[in-house]
Amino acid sequence: MDTINLRAYAKINLGLDVIGRLDNGYHQVRMIMQSINLYDKVNLYRNNTGKIDIRTNLFYLPTGKDNLVYKAAALLMDEFGIDDGISIDLYKYIPVAAGMAGGSTDAAAVLSGINRMFGLGLTTEELMERGAHIGADVPYCIMGGTALAEGIGEKLTRLPDCPDFYVVIGKPGISVSTRHVYQQLRIDENTVHPDIDGMIDAIKSADADGIAKRLGNVLESVTQKEHPVISDIKKSMLDNGAAGALMSGSGPTVFGLFDDEVKAGKCEEILRKNKLIRNSYVVGMINGGRK
Repeated sequence: MDTINLRAYAKINLGLDVIGRLDNGYHQVRMIMQSINLYDKVNLYRNNTGKIDIRTNLFYLPTGKDNLVYKAAALLMDEFGIDDGISIDLYKYIPVAAGMAGGSTDAAAVLSGINRMFGLGLTTEELMERGAHIGADVPYCIMGGTALAEGIGEKLTRLPDCPDFYVVIGKPGISVSTRHVYQQLRIDENTVHPDIDGMIDAIKSADADGIAKRLGNVLESVTQKEHPVISDIKKSMLDNGAAGALMSGSGPTVFGLFDDEVKAGKCEEILRKNKLIRNSYVVGMINGGRK
């Protein structure tokens, strides 16, 4: 197999809670992760150069050893002594530095692609174990679908497929450092924690209204305060038919859940007209994100 073309799906967080800080400096989280039908295209080409070469449609993205895609390819090629080279064409459509796991899902696609291309025979679980060495979101991006993530995000429990919504994605013209957001986060007795267990129950009972009402993200307390436009986007979504709206991950992307495609489309038009966003999409959940 000399060529593989893959889709790397974005994620949103239906719920994101931070329990506390671990001794190693990482934060302990409980998150509900959900794949959506927005994806990057990742094309792999086998060659005899002995090198890893990455090309992308975004001029400002690093393509060397700091890129998660490069790290994913190098991890498997070093472990299995692969002498062949590989070229990777990365077409980015998921907003960058937006809380949607764009880099992690690209890395997950490369791990899966190299496993298939070189016949390594790794199971999904074995790929997920290796993905955890690249980034906390990579194991989930390999799994996809609807899942509870715990620990630092690497302990995953698959949940039933979330009911389908139309999802409006809106990213303002800013980027956010995940490291900075976690460094600024303060958890105390006044912290409002999302109802993760209630969200799980709503998902299990396919209660779309219950899911929308339980959206919550403790990281909003940092990112929303520093970037009020996030509050403006959420309010606009709710005022224009969203059943619920929330910032995804550390932000700044905001998503709204809609039960009607027409309402979702009109909301996106209004966001663009009011210049609240730089990038926007109307997408759907893909049967729980199953790939």
